[in-house]
Amino acid sequence: MGFVKILLSDEGDRTLRPGKQIAMVLMLCGLAAVAAGCRSTRHGAVSAIGSTSIQPFAEMLAEEFNTLDPNYYIEVQGGGSTAGLQAVANHIAEIGMCSRALTAEETESYDPIVIAWDGLAVVVHPDNPINELSLEQIRQIFSGHLTDWSQLPGGKGGLIHVITREEGSGTREAFQKLVMHDQLIGRKAVTQESNGAVKELVWNDPGTIGYMSLGLIDKLKAISIVVKDKDPNAPPAIIHATSENITSQRYPLRRPFLFVTTKGAAMTPGAKLFVDFVLSPKGQSKLQKQGLVPIREARKAD
Repeated sequence: MGFVKILLSDEGDRTLRPGKQIAMVLMLCGLAAVAAGCRSTRHGAVSAIGSTSIQPFAEMLAEEFNTLDPNYYIEVQGGGSTAGLQAVANHIAEIGMCSRALTAEETESYDPIVIAWDGLAVVVHPDNPINELSLEQIRQIFSGHLTDWSQLPGGKGGLIHVITREEGSGTREAFQKLVMHDQLIGRKAVTQESNGAVKELVWNDPGTIGYMSLGLIDKLKAISIVVKDKDPNAPPAIIHATSENITSQRYPLRRPFLFVTTKGAAMTPGAKLFVDFVLSPKGQSKLQKQGLVPIREARKAD
C-alpha cells in the first residue's frame, strides 16, 4: 500500500460555527484513519498537521529527512493552525504547525517550539505603482475606509479589492494583532482559505491587495512599511520586507513559525528526530534559503 497524503487549505477557526464543528470533526476523523493506515504499513510514521503557511516548508524538510532516516517517515498535512492544535490535543498528530504566537490559555496545554521567524507581507500586483504604505494606511484599506487607489500618494484610479484570510486562521490572527489592532477588517473584503488562493487572486488582479507569508510571495510585490521615527523632526523610515529586516526586528510585521506538542509530554522518537533535524544547522539553512529567518539569527538580534 502506498503512502497517502492529504492537503487541506483551511486555516481553521478557533471559534467554530456548528457547520464548521461538524466539518472539523469529520476532517480529524479522516486524518486519524489516514494516520492509522500509514502506521500499519510503515514503521515509525510521524504526523505533522496544521498551518498552510508552514506546510510547504515542512514538506520540504520532511522530504529531506525521509531520505536520511529510513526508519521514520514524516507525514505533512494542512488543515490550519487551529486544526493542528486540535490534532495534537486529540492525539491524531505528534506535531502541530502554528503560524502565530500561542495565547496564554493555549500555553497551558501545548509546548511551542519556534522553528523560524516569518515576515507577514502585504502584497500587490507588480504593476501596481504603490511601493510603500504606513500601517495606518494599511489599516484604512483593510477596514474599508480607503476604497480607491487614487486616495493614496502615487496611486492610480481604480477600486481597491481587498483579500483577507478566514476568521481564526493563524495568518489572519497575526495580521489582526500586528496591523489592525482593535479595528475590524471590512465586510467587503474577499475571504480566501490559503496563501495560494491569495497569491492567485492578487496575481490576476492589479487592483487587489492581500497579505501572506513573505517566503511564499514569488512574483508578487511586497509593500514596504513606512515607520515614523521617535524624533518628530526626523523623516520616516521605509522598511522593506526582507529577511535582513526581519532578523534585525526593523520590519514590524514579524511572527513565529511554531511546531507545537502536548504540554509536558515527551515526544515520540521519530518526532524528536525530525524536530532536531529542523533545528539543526542543515534544517535552518534550508529554511533561510526559502526566505525565512532561522532562529539562531533571530537570537543574535534579540
